[in-house]
Amino acid sequence: MGLRRLTPEDDPSDHYQMVAAAIAFIREHRFEQPALSTVAQHIGLSEYHFQRLFTYWAGISPKRFLQYLTIEQAKATIAQTDSLLTLSEDLGLSGPSRLHDLFVSIEAMSPGEYKNGGEGLEIYNGSHNTLFGTVVIATTKRGICSLQFQDKATLPVDDLLTNTWPNATLTVDQEKTQGLCDRIFLPEMSQPTKPLTLLVKGTNFQVQVWRALLQIPLGGLTTYQTIAEMIERPKAARAVGTAIGKNPIGYLIPCHRVIRGSGEIGGYSWGLDRKQAILGWEAAQLNHSTIQEGS
Repeated sequence: MGLRRLTPEDDPSDHYQMVAAAIAFIREHRFEQPALSTVAQHIGLSEYHFQRLFTYWAGISPKRFLQYLTIEQAKATIAQTDSLLTLSEDLGLSGPSRLHDLFVSIEAMSPGEYKNGGEGLEIYNGSHNTLFGTVVIATTKRGICSLQFQDKATLPVDDLLTNTWPNATLTVDQEKTQGLCDRIFLPEMSQPTKPLTLLVKGTNFQVQVWRALLQIPLGGLTTYQTIAEMIERPKAARAVGTAIGKNPIGYLIPCHRVIRGSGEIGGYSWGLDRKQAILGWEAAQLNHSTIQEGS
């Protein structure tokens, strides 16, 4: 599925750009329910080549993919995910080691480290093409400290890192971050020996929210209110939304899996089209795995 279908000659980021353009067009014209040929024409492909490209990228047809993005489907997924999260807590199974597909743990900066702005910290970063567009990964000896999807409108990653870690030493090292990128976006092709560690700088509340997000499984969806209840702050749903918006490590801390209780997608730091692309792709992977297990 996904990137496993791409050849070395293909640029997955180019594929994503066309898929994102298609999703944006469909979202804009959702009440008109545009035909496949109309969407294909909009992005400059024949119907045949659009169908082939999209299926190549997602592992399923555009029509099937869009079924995962309806409000009705989102509501059903929320209910299913919330039941799973409740069950995991009741059985003592909560935590990234059981529920997160990539085995991720969070390490928070100490108050002293928070204040000194990363003094003495060496940060290595690199830019890579992925299934969901260009991503910049920044890492330290203690773990990944930033993962940002990059578009023309986004702030350059050096500025983001400097704003967060003003006293750290920044070094571009594509080789060091390539291995991390492969492990994150091509987990089926790597053999991890230990969990990925994330080094985050945030308030106690923010870190608490980010840790809660790790418990949302692949293909799952939940709400801001549920996250608030998970951290025992049931009246803080709005503050939870603000903390999610400050997430410094996209995809690995899966803030894309949190939507509004109405089933609407809500906001996303790296664009709503990307959020829908990731959610649809994850739902397709989960469905594929379920079918394989049942066969």
